Amino acid sequence: MSFRDGGLEFSPEEQALRSTVASASAKVLRPIAEAWGERDELNWELARALGREGLFQRLVPAEYGGSLEGPFRSVTLCLIREELARTCPPAEELFAIQGLGSYPILLAGTEAQKHRWLPALARGEAVPAFALTEPGAGSDAAALSTRAHADGDHWVLTGAKRFISNAPAASLYVVFARTGTQPGTRGLSAFVVPREAPGLLGGPMHTLAPHAIGELRFDRCRVPADHRLGAEGEGWRVAMGTLDVFRASVGAQAVGLGQAALDLALAHARRRMQFGQPIAHFQAIQAKLADMATELRAARLLVYSAARLKDAGAARVTLESAMAKLFATEVAHRVVDQAVQIHGGEGVLRGSPIERLYREVRAPRIYEGTSEIQRLIIARQLLKDADGAG
Repeated sequence: MSFRDGGLEFSPEEQALRSTVASASAKVLRPIAEAWGERDELNWELARALGREGLFQRLVPAEYGGSLEGPFRSVTLCLIREELARTCPPAEELFAIQGLGSYPILLAGTEAQKHRWLPALARGEAVPAFALTEPGAGSDAAALSTRAHADGDHWVLTGAKRFISNAPAASLYVVFARTGTQPGTRGLSAFVVPREAPGLLGGPMHTLAPHAIGELRFDRCRVPADHRLGAEGEGWRVAMGTLDVFRASVGAQAVGLGQAALDLALAHARRRMQFGQPIAHFQAIQAKLADMATELRAARLLVYSAARLKDAGAARVTLESAMAKLFATEVAHRVVDQAVQIHGGEGVLRGSPIERLYREVRAPRIYEGTSEIQRLIIARQLLKDADGAG
């Protein structure tokens, strides 16, 4: 037996997961986030709560201290991210970065590395960061200039990273650096750099919405040789393999934010009286609500079709994930904007729920590949497929 939600089929286990996340958010996570307020700092209490509630454990296999049975499932990731984004965006952000920072270890780590780092991440006692972006390498990630060279039984890293979520407070960083002389993507390697590594410095940054994010500097930062993930020169494979899994789930996050905005707009439209009747009775408002709901359903279908394709064993879901990320984040931005319009003056009151969503929804169109980059990925994949067919 399965359940239907907006044209999608969800198994009883998947539906139960959604209910579990919603309950944990309402009873535990959201109260912690609301008490914390709008602070650009890592909320350790919320991170530990995500560990206690078993959500971080769903990112890690059972043999490394998690609860994941069998292969990593993209649908599970999307279900959790969508529900958390709808009910508690700060918790969703922590969950997403926990996955983004731990998955490279799961993907490329040795058994010793997995046993060393994953159990603490599963419990929420440690939080990771995914350190790819640099001051001069954003969309053009292959142009990064942070370097690493071997020095006896250590690697020495020199360079800088920017816009790194959880920095500078993360327990460990998955850092991508250039090794050897190979140009472009062929010369990159991945390393786990603990926060206490000598030569690692960092500071906070402040973005539109409250978020723990910062800069890192590697001043001849030394890490043991066994902290490299995978073989030398495999960093690009690790980075893209991680983003390929998580890109569609950014779309799930966007759908959750959009759904929260639609829920608020519906409630406000039914409550707000003008000209002797609720504004929900006006055709102009009804048209907005209809468009918002229709686009959100289309976005949700794209997101979960990409996730199910990945779970079915597809080697690559680059095209489908890019489509899901592009469409869902653009839709969410439009939906939240229309929700603000429906709220009128209340929609621009600093700190109101819809105003906070308006700031939250802007960043997903940029991180993990801008909308412009997603369009390039989609077009190039289409042209590649056409060349192959010809």
